Amino acid sequence: MEPLPTISNKDLKLTEIVVEAVLPVLKLLSMALIGLLLSHPKIQMIPIPTLKLLSKLVFFLFRPCLIFTHLGPVITLNKLIHWWFIPVNVVISTAIGSLLGFVVALICRPPPEFFRLTVVITAFGNTGNIPLAIVSSVCHNEDNPFGDTCYDGIAYAAFSQWVSVVLVYTLIYHMMEPPLECYEVVEESTEIEEVPNLPAGNDLSTPLLIEAEWTGIKETETEHCKTPLVATLFNSTSDVSQSDTHTPDVESIREENPSSPKSYRCLAEPSVVRKIRIVVQHTPINQILQPPLIATVLAVLIGIIPQVKTTVFGSDAPLDFMADSMAIISEAMVPAVMLMLGGMLREGPNESRLGLRTTVGITVGRLLILPLCGIGIIYLANRWNCLVSDNSMYRFVLLLQYATPSAMVLGGIASLRGYAVREALALLFWQHVFALLSISMYIFIYFKLLVTLF
Repeated sequence: MEPLPTISNKDLKLTEIVVEAVLPVLKLLSMALIGLLLSHPKIQMIPIPTLKLLSKLVFFLFRPCLIFTHLGPVITLNKLIHWWFIPVNVVISTAIGSLLGFVVALICRPPPEFFRLTVVITAFGNTGNIPLAIVSSVCHNEDNPFGDTCYDGIAYAAFSQWVSVVLVYTLIYHMMEPPLECYEVVEESTEIEEVPNLPAGNDLSTPLLIEAEWTGIKETETEHCKTPLVATLFNSTSDVSQSDTHTPDVESIREENPSSPKSYRCLAEPSVVRKIRIVVQHTPINQILQPPLIATVLAVLIGIIPQVKTTVFGSDAPLDFMADSMAIISEAMVPAVMLMLGGMLREGPNESRLGLRTTVGITVGRLLILPLCGIGIIYLANRWNCLVSDNSMYRFVLLLQYATPSAMVLGGIASLRGYAVREALALLFWQHVFALLSISMYIFIYFKLLVTLF
């Protein structure tokens, strides 16, 4: 009688890696499906106003508490110095994504007014809710491959968010302004069609996908939001800045110093400097100070000062009860985010004039090609000793920054700027659908590489 076939250790290890890679995504998917089911129009157990309220709780309470309670106890001044590559990696991934988006735009040839949208939405990934949810889901399994230090991954993911926020409200904000040459075309398509035949009480003036990442977006709109300011300033042959009330009056300077033409030339502001100043004045820098970023700053400030840290974190700390209460609140972050994501998917894709070829190109570039580039970047950084030594979770978070879909806040930026709103929402929908498969695949690849290559 022939012996029964047995599984080799190598095959068993591969099977374990597959299970460990798929299970976290299956957990998140099941929660998203529950949100999708409960928010379905035929069930309406979680109506859209409730989901919008849930998004505010995530933004103002759950995520800041998660960041504060996981980053504060871990961070020290020494670690703050050694973690320098985390924010740099966000900048590198954005730069490579921009180059990849430029190639996608050249190959797929989207309509001219959507060229910059193709570049931006390929470049800028989700560094907020999704990485935190994935790391939390991976660490929730006691047999995770990272051991007791697994939850440090939440601190790594939280520490990377400040540079993303700065990029969004400076560079990305201005890149998403309506194109000057296609301004009238874009202007006509800024309104979002309302879904007909919905029960009373469902306010869809702002889509859930936008409201989830930019709570209260209507209050932040100004008269300059939907105008191509940068293109107008730097493409115009006339002195556009004359309309700027903050620009000094040349005639008044001459009257004050009639006999000093040299002093006038010294006081006169160069044209390029004046235009840059106007752009800076119309940049929503005040939006940078958001609750997640404030929680990150507070956690870092408390963590790097030992005398303060011992009063807030630790079993013997006088204020430990406050940290524990925030930790309890933070546990609601992941299920709330996934329920909210299920509600977003219920809205379905928007009509898009971007074209199927460009949509597929952006999705493939963002979800499949960019993570491969990320593997090369992290491998080189590891070879050049830029990374924290002997820390697999640190490398996993860095790799994960390349594998996430585009940031949902881009939908809010598009709505605020009145530029390609339908197209941005459609792209975000399809990316988050297919990301369930791509992230599972790349988590498996990352686990395998962390065992063999790094």
